[in-house]
Formats: sequence, structure tokens, C-alpha cells
Amino acid sequence: MRRACAFVMILLLGVILPVNGTAFGYTADTTVPSAGGCAQPDRWNAAGGVQINRRWSTALPGSNVILTVADSSESAQLAEIEQAISDSFGAWTGVTGTTVNATNYPNEFGPLNQTVTAGACSNDNESNIDGLNTICFDQPSTGFTSGVLAFTRVITANAPGVSIGASATSSFAGQILDADTLVRPDGQAIFATPQALATQAGQGAYDLESILTHELGHWMGLDHSAVMRAVMYPFAPPPGTYTGTRPSPDSPDAMLADDDRTGLRSQYPDPNDAVDVGTIRGALVPANPFALATIPSPAAGMNVTGIFGGHVVAVDEDTGSVVAGTISGWSCSASGTMQFDGSFEIQRLPVGHDYVIYAEPLDGIFTPDDLSVALGGLCGASGDSACAMPAVNTNFNGAMLTSGP
Repeated sequence: MRRACAFVMILLLGVILPVNGTAFGYTADTTVPSAGGCAQPDRWNAAGGVQINRRWSTALPGSNVILTVADSSESAQLAEIEQAISDSFGAWTGVTGTTVNATNYPNEFGPLNQTVTAGACSNDNESNIDGLNTICFDQPSTGFTSGVLAFTRVITANAPGVSIGASATSSFAGQILDADTLVRPDGQAIFATPQALATQAGQGAYDLESILTHELGHWMGLDHSAVMRAVMYPFAPPPGTYTGTRPSPDSPDAMLADDDRTGLRSQYPDPNDAVDVGTIRGALVPANPFALATIPSPAAGMNVTGIFGGHVVAVDEDTGSVVAGTISGWSCSASGTMQFDGSFEIQRLPVGHDYVIYAEPLDGIFTPDDLSVALGGLCGASGDSACAMPAVNTNFNGAMLTSGP
């Protein structure tokens, strides 16, 4: 092993093999009485033949908002848009080593249905959340602040036995019960299907497939990634361009980066996968422990003992490819007490590779605000003094460690 830089230390524990993916959404389990409950990653309950219904609203905004190459026939235009939606889902279901794959996909996600209802997505009033999973192109929302092209609202359960609308009752904390994606409808941004983006008329438009693939990553329970090449990076490709490579029958997940794939494998691991089974566990701590500020929480005995919110990245030493990244910061005891000790666990990558592990602060274009879902769900109810999330630590220099296969 080689370690460089004196200002931060990465402590590796257990198996020294690959890494975890993009940051997850988290929900605190309120059934655990102490410290607000352990944070649970957000994910669908795809076990036992449960089918996740999905639909999209064919009510569209003005003709200058979504560009297609189809003629003026409404059915042709809708078919072109629906193909972009289907290919965006296909990017995620095309990943190997997960249970959300091309084989199981029809059993987990139902057919892509259509609805003609305008404003079919759940609106901003939480009392009207319906438990239906919908994509809308015509619905205004207060979520469309300056610069927002699209957003996804994911509703999760904070305990077993929670239900909303038409959704099934939750089996665990962190279970996703509702996901709705809204694409900006007001003409302040123009979108184009892949066919239209390649034409002169598509220039100046954002790639609809890139936007949807990113938003559907949130459907899967993923938060944003600080890896610039990742689909889950929070900034869209410039107008007239697209993320990654267009999907094909042989490579339906071509648009995704390795970081995206690893994140999905971590959320929905395939028990039959014998390749993507490597794990790195460790903690990001300062070389000088006196550099850490603490937050008093006598009831839970909690202090900040590690670097919270550091970006830990794995790079394949042979190819130079960014394999995955994750966020350091916390662990949880058997009693349910959250400890902000700099821990991270990164998993579900191919074995037999050499990786260079980096740690860096989130002090560039990607900031802690871009991880509001992942970090905001770590503690339980607001004001719970037993679990007080510290500020993200950006006051450290990077570090590097090399590990073998």
C-alpha cells in the first residue's frame, strides 16, 4: 500500500477490494427508538413478485418545448417521446449484476402505460400524493426554480406498515412508495428526442434521453454523484450534446458510467452474481484528530470523530477509469445510535483489479447542497436532539491510497 498527503488518513478495514457507487437517498428508521434510527438506503421492494407500476402523461406543453422529427401526427410524436422514455428505463435495466435487469424487469416494473390526464404527477401538496409513479411534461411546480430542467420527487416510508395512495404497504424503512418526474414545461428550456437532437432543429435543445435517464436514477433510489462522467452528476450535458454513448441492443446501458452501475448493483444486488462482489470498508479521519469540531449530544453519546461528507473515489489503476465514488461520514450501532465517525462502505465491483482510492472535499462545482437527499435523511424527525447531523467537512486536503486485488 502507498499513502500520500499528510492532512487526512484513510483507514481501510476488512477486505481490500473494490468500491461502492454513487450516493444513495437515505431515510431514518423511526422504529428504532434511540438517536432517531439508523439511516436506511431508499429502494423499491422488488421481492416476491411485487410490480412497480409506471406511466407517463401524454399531455404535452407547447410544440416548441419538446422537439421531435415525427410529423405533425400526434400519435407519431408520442411514439417518439415514449421511445426515449423506454430507452431511459432500459439504461438502468441493462446493467448486469442486479435484480433490476432485462430478465426480471417486466416482473418488477410494469408496462409503460399512458395517461391523458393533464398534471397527472402528484402536485406540491403532500396530502395529494397518490402512490402512482408518473412522468409529466406539462405540469408546473414551485420546484422549477432558476436553472432546474427537471426534478424527481421520491416518497419513502420511515417505518414498516406505511402506505399512501394506491401503493402497497411498506415492508421496511426506506422503501420507495411513490416516484414522480416533472420536466420543465414553461418554455425556458427546450428538449429534443435523440432523433431530433441530431438534426439542425435540435441544436440549442437539451437531450431528453439524458435528462430522463438521470431522473430515473432517482426513481431507483440514487442521489447525485460527484463523478463528472456519471449520469447522476447533477449538471446536464450542454444543449445539443448527450451523456455517454447512445444505447444499442447490445449495450442498453451505454449511457451510464461505472459509478452509476455500481450504485444500482449496491441497491439491488443479484445473489447469483459471482463477479461484482468486492468491498472496501474504512473510515476517513484527520491526521490530526484535534482538527475536528464536535457536536455535543450527551443523550446519545455522539461526537464527530471522523470526516463527514468526504468524497471517496476508486480509480482502476490499470485503465485510469473512475470506477466509483461514495460519501464518507457515518455508521450506526446495534442500538440504533448514529455515529459520525467518517466511515464508508463501498461494494459490488468486479474483483481482481487494482484500485487507487482517493479522498477529496466537496468544495468544487459539486457541493454538499447537491447531496440534500442523501444527507437530509440520515437523522430522524427534525429537532430530534438525539441525532444532530454535523456540517459537511470541506476543510481538508486530499489523500491517496493504493490497494491490490
